[in-house]
Amino acid sequence: MPEADFFRSQIGATLRVYDEIFPDLEEEKPDLALFGVLDDRMAIGNAGCDDAANAIRKHLYPLYQGEYKLKLADLGNIKAGETVTDTYAAVKTVCEELIRSGIIPILIGGGQDITYAQYLAYEKLEQKVEVAVVDSRFDLDQENTESAPLNSQTYLNHIILHEPDYLFNLNNLAYQTYFVSKESIAMYDKLYFTAVRLGMIADQVGQVEPVIRAADMLSFDINAIRFSDAPGSAHATPNGLFGDEACQLCRYAGMSDKLTSVGFYEYNPTLDNREQTAILVAQMIWYFIEGFYNRKHDAPLLPKSAYITYRTTVHNDAYELVFIKSKKSDRWWMQVPYSGSQSVNERYHLVPCRYEDYQIAVGGEMPDLWWKTHQKLV
Repeated sequence: MPEADFFRSQIGATLRVYDEIFPDLEEEKPDLALFGVLDDRMAIGNAGCDDAANAIRKHLYPLYQGEYKLKLADLGNIKAGETVTDTYAAVKTVCEELIRSGIIPILIGGGQDITYAQYLAYEKLEQKVEVAVVDSRFDLDQENTESAPLNSQTYLNHIILHEPDYLFNLNNLAYQTYFVSKESIAMYDKLYFTAVRLGMIADQVGQVEPVIRAADMLSFDINAIRFSDAPGSAHATPNGLFGDEACQLCRYAGMSDKLTSVGFYEYNPTLDNREQTAILVAQMIWYFIEGFYNRKHDAPLLPKSAYITYRTTVHNDAYELVFIKSKKSDRWWMQVPYSGSQSVNERYHLVPCRYEDYQIAVGGEMPDLWWKTHQKLV
């Protein structure tokens, strides 16, 4: 798609495309970098999703930019390696290099098993990682927890059990209860992970904004969107997110100061009626970009004058809870203290939260989010 095919304000006119060679990222450094992963060998029951990136580009490039100076590079596609492990290694290497350089990778798969490779990119970054997954199911093998082969339906097993362990939290958004076993939900509760049902998101997407704001990486399974809005996947079902809700979640992800990678998986062009799903995913990426250029850079730091601190006690003054509100964005955070010597440099962990969490604390009750986070820090 040459630049001459686009108007000046369309994405395709300013996008830097690298078809043959990997660019020097220090020269005219982009803010974001898009690349496809042409591998569907472990996408169970969804053969054909390996060519998703090219189909989505067709509808992303003509979209008009917002009120920002777009610095986006298209790095082309990672071809399927001789083995799937080779593909994972290539994805990990590219993502790690981009994240180290302060560039946000936007991945287009391929099967959702590639999420595991996306996660591996954080292994050498010396930080605890929060993972957010938008999916109608939990991609877990509950019966063969430690011996499950790595594929699109078991990759969470491998993230949870990976050594060294740098997973701090796992959040699953928009799951549908009839697709998830009681044992899997019990395991999430035991590990203090977060799972939000589709019904909790319907018509109130803003309720999960803090969950996305807490994440370092996001994996979006297109099957989480209802068939009528996104028919282009072998596992699409009648219920799921509406297209506009999916776009809003992507905007929240883009706006998060903490999030450093995002992946879109399981889109299958061979099943896409009138390319409707490709159009939607292109718009989801557009909303992620738009959110990125509207970041507030207000994750609680200095100066203290930019924030308002609220204090309250619960359980007969046994615990003091501290909440912080940004004057710039009206977003909320909650302080959860470290126990013992968990952190040398910090006395507490800051958790994105809702105003409703503050109201619960003022009412004398301990918010579930505080308790779950505290258990992880013990």
